[in-house]
Amino acid sequence: MAVYVEKSGPVTTVIMERPDARNAVDPATADALIAAFEAFDRDPDAKVAVFFGSHGTFCAGWDLKYGASLAGKDVRAELALDFPQGSSAPPRGPMGPSRLELDKPVIAAVAGAAVAGGMELALWCDMRVMEEDAFFGVYCRRWGVPLVDGGTVRLPRIVGMGRAMDLILTGRKVDAAEALRIGLCERVVPRGRAREEAEKIAHEIARFPQGAVRADRRSAYETHGLSVRDGLKLEWLNGMPTMAEAVSGAGRFAGGRGRHGDFGAI
Repeated sequence: MAVYVEKSGPVTTVIMERPDARNAVDPATADALIAAFEAFDRDPDAKVAVFFGSHGTFCAGWDLKYGASLAGKDVRAELALDFPQGSSAPPRGPMGPSRLELDKPVIAAVAGAAVAGGMELALWCDMRVMEEDAFFGVYCRRWGVPLVDGGTVRLPRIVGMGRAMDLILTGRKVDAAEALRIGLCERVVPRGRAREEAEKIAHEIARFPQGAVRADRRSAYETHGLSVRDGLKLEWLNGMPTMAEAVSGAGRFAGGRGRHGDFGAI
């Protein structure tokens, strides 16, 4: 089984397991990842997901052995992943979930290599926890494989255009220390601890009232690129449906909980 799911209360961990291919993604794996994340998004008891690659590698990217099998074929027709006309939902990305727009947070737990399409999958997540010897890199630069799973869209938004161009054009390796410095990851942990730390963060997020968590997450994405006024309007519209939850939370604070920044008894 290339993809499987483990659950711990409100936290769902989606795990890639193709050790012989360093968790490279072929069409069957892409389909399985889509199914796992869509099931997570539909599950009323699931609040946060962790995305993890087993056996010490997050993901080595698109399966180039599968790619080589497309020689002499109409690649565009074989992949059948073109965006449709109109407003219908697009097909899955070549790497699987890269075109999904989930309503819940996903945290990447990065061990070892997250390169080429694997880096794009990590960028699709809301945040990234890296082990100290893990690394990113647009390694597909060597083989003429383009970034078509959101890498050219998300990377500049995360690290800025200049740094993004450095990484995209050179394809160079980016270790965890540099990734943390430039904002490409949010936490660096000892080797073997990425999944544990990501699940710990996921459980912490899952403790909070989820209406506001999801509204604020959605606003951060949807307001990107808007004018300040349009962004403020959309932020307001996203936040208003959660106000009953907010009033309830204010009542708990008024009753004595959460004083002085205490995140314990809330």
